[in-house]
Amino acid sequence: MFMTRVFHEQGILFGYRHPQSSATACVLSLFQMTNETLNIWTHLLPFCEIHRDQLSPGEWKAGDSQVRSIRGGPAMEVERAMLCSRFFMWRFVTVLYVTDIQNDSYSWPLLVYMGTSCVYPLASSCAHTFSSMSKNARHICYFLDYGAVNLFGLGSAIAYSAYTFPDALVRTTFHDYYVTLAVLNTIISTGLSCYSRLGLAAGEAGSFAPGEVLYQAGRNVVSSHRRFLEVRKPRLYKMLRVLAFAYPYIWDSVPIFYRLFLFPGESAQNAATLYHQKHMAITLLASFFYSAHLPERLAPGRFDYVGHSHQLFHVCVILATHVQMEAILLDKTLRKEWLLANSRPLSFPQIAGAILLCLVFSLSNIIYFSAALYRIPEPELRKKET
Repeated sequence: MFMTRVFHEQGILFGYRHPQSSATACVLSLFQMTNETLNIWTHLLPFCEIHRDQLSPGEWKAGDSQVRSIRGGPAMEVERAMLCSRFFMWRFVTVLYVTDIQNDSYSWPLLVYMGTSCVYPLASSCAHTFSSMSKNARHICYFLDYGAVNLFGLGSAIAYSAYTFPDALVRTTFHDYYVTLAVLNTIISTGLSCYSRLGLAAGEAGSFAPGEVLYQAGRNVVSSHRRFLEVRKPRLYKMLRVLAFAYPYIWDSVPIFYRLFLFPGESAQNAATLYHQKHMAITLLASFFYSAHLPERLAPGRFDYVGHSHQLFHVCVILATHVQMEAILLDKTLRKEWLLANSRPLSFPQIAGAILLCLVFSLSNIIYFSAALYRIPEPELRKKET
């Protein structure tokens, strides 16, 4: 099947679905072997699958470090790491079950973080599932995916602010404005990542008066082929995409960098440190797979169905989220007494306001870029995609 450039991935030759699939065909493709199948399931399983041999609410309260010693040592820890990475939704529900939501304000940031950790795998799975319905659907699906990723980034920042800040940065000006700037970063990042798909097309799409559309469609049909940034300058679009996700991660991780490499403080020297180190290492590995397109770039056609970079990226992201979750849970448990005595906890209006602002402005970005797709005359769109 001939694939237009928007649907084609570097180094992937076979396994593409029909570029105008119905919604039913997209859902059925979950059970067929395509080059998207594992992309979908590597994020769908972490959202929804439940394993029967999991921790009881009492064990949750005891803290994961104690549970490991009960459950069988290092070998069992490795097994749990592989299994628990698949149960974000179950863990979120479990935390809701054991938490007095109305009165336990100390746990509110954790609930926000765990809620967003369920949203982004589901959004990613849906994006990969329905992205073959049409060229416009593909862009819109990934716009929503980018918004969900940035929402999770904000959830991480809220949890970091509440539980992981090193002693020396608690109650500083940096701490006071950390979440505020994280909100701004998520808004900018969503806009930049959407822009990296369309480029100037978003701005140019609405620049013609209605009576000029047909004239411009005929006059600029050749130049419009290059208007989408991901088609015109694929390396630049990839760089912008990586930048859009890298700089919010760097901002969110400043407290972790300070804690790991400078002055952690007495209360932050605990079992969570190792998990923060693992999280950083796995995140760097995920970034490598996302940007390098390896191994399929070295052997086109060999990794179309299993083992290409985006699948490896998905696996690394899920493992990184699991390790991050373990670190946050440990910090929340082991530092609770010190944090309650020395830190200013985030209030409900602060948390709700941050999430609401992120949702409103990120959705505004997504709506703007989605509308731009439909403002471009259809003849131009067909020319772009061939």
